[in-house]
Amino acid sequence: MITLTHFLVVSACIFSIGLYTVLSKKNAIMILVGIELMINAAILNFVAFGKYDKVSYGGQIFALFAIVLAAAAVAVGLAIVLNVYRHYNTINPDEVNQLKDK
Repeated sequence: MITLTHFLVVSACIFSIGLYTVLSKKNAIMILVGIELMINAAILNFVAFGKYDKVSYGGQIFALFAIVLAAAAVAVGLAIVLNVYRHYNTINPDEVNQLKDK
């Protein structure tokens, strides 16, 4: 039997991996992947706690909205990264130190 504790432990591990990725990577794409992992850990928590809400299914509904918002955020983030790469020829956030055109 899989309990709520199992879901919370897996979610904490996923969140920790995402946080480590965001803090340690210098690549903008990997930073976006880390943010996505942290969002997925939160969504897993919503679904796990939503299992105990038999009346309104609030956790699952909120998780669905979070998935849609995460997909939109990734699309916008990727567009920004591609635009930065087009102007600066790098996706290293440390090398992009000014926001004006070259």
